[in-house]
Amino acid sequence: MARTAWRWERKGNRMAGKKNRYVLMHKQIPVAQMELDAVSGAVLSVGEVYNTAHVPVGILPRHGSIDRSALNAWWRGRAIPASRAGIREALYKMQVADTQLLLEKCMGLSLSDQYWICPAGAEISWEQVNFFVHPFSEDVGNMLFGKAAKGAKASLMSPDNTSDGWLKKKWVLAGGRRCLLKGGSGAVWQEPYNEVFASRLMERLHIPHVAYELVMEDGYPYSICEDFITPDTELISAWYVMQTVKKPNHVSVYKHYLDCCERLGVPGIREAVDRMIVADYLIVNEDRHQNNFGVVRRADSLAYLGAAPIYDSGTSLWFDKPVAMIQAGAKVSCKPFKSSHEQQVQLVSDFSWLDFCALSGIEEEWREIVKGSVFVEQARCEAICKGLSERVKWLEGAARAAKPQAFVDHTRFDIRKDVAYGGYSSKQA
Repeated sequence: MARTAWRWERKGNRMAGKKNRYVLMHKQIPVAQMELDAVSGAVLSVGEVYNTAHVPVGILPRHGSIDRSALNAWWRGRAIPASRAGIREALYKMQVADTQLLLEKCMGLSLSDQYWICPAGAEISWEQVNFFVHPFSEDVGNMLFGKAAKGAKASLMSPDNTSDGWLKKKWVLAGGRRCLLKGGSGAVWQEPYNEVFASRLMERLHIPHVAYELVMEDGYPYSICEDFITPDTELISAWYVMQTVKKPNHVSVYKHYLDCCERLGVPGIREAVDRMIVADYLIVNEDRHQNNFGVVRRADSLAYLGAAPIYDSGTSLWFDKPVAMIQAGAKVSCKPFKSSHEQQVQLVSDFSWLDFCALSGIEEEWREIVKGSVFVEQARCEAICKGLSERVKWLEGAARAAKPQAFVDHTRFDIRKDVAYGGYSSKQA
């Protein structure tokens, strides 16, 4: 890391130990005063609000002030979830009691947005410390992977402190690019293969997406992708988009999301959601929760650019099912709008863009990706190929029979809980 960033890391820690007072920043713009608890890392109080327009999306300032509990939930949501694989062992190595305490160690800096905290009274600029420009320590990522820090004392100045999700993952620097390395789960460890397949399927259909590749580390497969957020943009998850207005009971989750995006001025959102629903139907995605899709905006002007490219599609293709249960019609979970893929695909307003000829032989992509894998055995590979082929046929039939003007969306088959963070609660790449 640049020398200035390392110096501010040490200085910030000293100041935090004295008063724990910070200014919430949005790039170079001061947003609000805040105080953190030294023991838990939680937001103790919120002081003066300097700029209500730059308050994080989903936190609604009232009469020029910010609700402490709302800001605390947002701050807590930036931390590594307690469900992350290997997190307890990593915290022990880092000598940190809770993942929320890691946020202060990196000043809340992320590779998904431009928010951070500046120690009160410190003369630090976003340009001096942000991870988009400066190298960062990979010590936290290594410890999350069960490895030791490179030096005698680990540096905790890392974007891994603000990464979400339950799978093993870490940010790495690869040829100057910020890339996310992510593993799998269970005995099959299938999620990395699924990410690569999903990106190839979406490439065939010209659906904007994050491109994933497969890499091996210590004998295990991992997916790797480049950060699609830049120093000038940021990701706003669907969860926070939908917190901008309270959802009326009679309005469906799907309609509420579109309405919120329309109010914010997000262009092309209906078409983007159509494509996401189609892709998730084909790959049988079970965990498109409200924090692994969203929109992108410019951090300076706050102008919305459109839907984020589709990412995080690993929990798909019957990833945790035994071979006997891998069938096109097997009952699986569905998110984020309806409780079943059959109901959710009815939300698609237009199929005219969908080229089924481009899906011809799509199962061969899967065979090529898992060829030689010791995790995805031949029987599993063939069962998935058969299921994929049938899903394509079923979708083609549904598209031919679709009459969008006759479909009435209602709340009957809606997801009944707020789905985010990969589970049922309030929470890149």
